[in-house]
Amino acid sequence: MAATSLGDACVLITGASSGIGRACAEAFAAEGCRLVLAARRRDRLEDLATALPVPTLPVELDVRDRSAVDAAIGGLPPDWADVDVLVNNAGLAVGFGPLPDNDPADWDRMIDTNVTGLLNVIHAVLPGMLARGRGHIVNIGSIAGRETYPNGAVYCASKAAVDRITAGLRMDVVGSGVKVSVIQPGLVETEFSMVRFGGDAERAETVYAGLDPLTGADIADTVLWVVSRPAHVQVAEVVVLAGAQASATIVHRR
Repeated sequence: MAATSLGDACVLITGASSGIGRACAEAFAAEGCRLVLAARRRDRLEDLATALPVPTLPVELDVRDRSAVDAAIGGLPPDWADVDVLVNNAGLAVGFGPLPDNDPADWDRMIDTNVTGLLNVIHAVLPGMLARGRGHIVNIGSIAGRETYPNGAVYCASKAAVDRITAGLRMDVVGSGVKVSVIQPGLVETEFSMVRFGGDAERAETVYAGLDPLTGADIADTVLWVVSRPAHVQVAEVVVLAGAQASATIVHRR
């Protein structure tokens, strides 16, 4: 089955300053796409934009701020306004422990970013896709959205919400020409664990010790494959695990 050429498609990637988002930017750039790169850290976005060989528009953005999202998407220059592909990647885990011991501020940060932020961007981008009768939304979920694990109740719930939002949105836009997909990664070595453990590098390293985890590039390859399927093919969901991982909690370590 031949892949569809993306040509100079306009691709919007949230959380593009590092990890999976940055890897997606590099993968789409290699295909010749034009990129709108959104994240909170403008300095990193500008460094990335300079390094990429395609037209790139950095947008400093906190997806939790609905008015800022609406203004940023609504204010895109004409050459960038028609977003063909949205990679909804911005997300994080904060804290790890039994629910009664959690800091409620961590709940807010995860839900506001992983759920409300994802919805904010979809709500801003989708009307244009529907008007044009084409487009592809790819939400980055997690194996944690399919399998709850101890000490991660709220993070798992937020990623389960991503899964359900994706499924519901696909139903809402069926027949419109807009495709909707979710990628559910397992262990991916990025800044994820550093953020979760408040910058504790030693603790973060234990998450990936004794195995070869996925990389951001592995997930970017998957995203690229999903969006380059022929027009009549919609990949609803892809679960991607490291070779040593069987589930959210079952991992073989050397």
